Amino acid sequence: MPAERWLAAAAWLGEHALAAYAVTLVALLLAAWAGWAAWGQVGRVRDDLSPPAGLLLNLVAGFGIVAAGATGFAEIAEQLGPGGTMARVDDALSAAIGTHVGADTLHAFTLMTQLGDALVLSALGVVFAIGLWWRHQRSLALAWVLALAGNALLNPTLKRIFERIRPVHEHGLVSEAGWSFPSGHTSGATVAYGMLAFVAIRTLPPRWHLPAVLGATGLAYTVGSSRVFLQVHFASDVAAGFASGGAWLMVCVVSIVLSERWRLARLP
Repeated sequence: MPAERWLAAAAWLGEHALAAYAVTLVALLLAAWAGWAAWGQVGRVRDDLSPPAGLLLNLVAGFGIVAAGATGFAEIAEQLGPGGTMARVDDALSAAIGTHVGADTLHAFTLMTQLGDALVLSALGVVFAIGLWWRHQRSLALAWVLALAGNALLNPTLKRIFERIRPVHEHGLVSEAGWSFPSGHTSGATVAYGMLAFVAIRTLPPRWHLPAVLGATGLAYTVGSSRVFLQVHFASDVAAGFASGGAWLMVCVVSIVLSERWRLARLP
């Protein structure tokens, strides 16, 4: 698609940003529901396999997801150069949102974006780590802490590598310092709420598993979207946050599953 069409599409999307958010949220929730159903079918097949074969299946699936996330991040990063099409599209979308999104919508997203604040996620990390430890879920508690701590180190490292300036906004509702790419709120929410869904799957009755997956999907997407609505991040910053956070989340989840399968495979 020529650059002019990308810019026109970005301007149109910014004009209808709230509707686009709602439609995309519904589509993501439906995709998460379908993915959960498909994974259930895979799980039934996996349970019939020997421990070594199940270990291999988890390894292949995890590697594929991590590779997809890393590839998506790399593709975004490669197109961030000044004057590039993606940078121009980011500017056009941000400007259109600043022009067309009303104050009430911005105030709502100001509240929702706090679900990805470092303080909120840190408090969440402490509470659930203590809770899991108290319930004698020591391995899960350690994995939970390492997942959040790992992303807290990864995201600032990536920001320092790319050193992208944040977009300019005039509403004054939220002010952020530091580099823009990738979005720390987005990657943090993806890892934290994704791990919470994994913890729920491991500790709660089956009837809560799908709601946990849908809740994590909706929360992570909403936090990421709030950063674009509030113009403290470009859309590509948020997309990269989803990619990096999703890849790190899968590294953590697959590591837990593989370690459990490995222990099972070694049993006589």
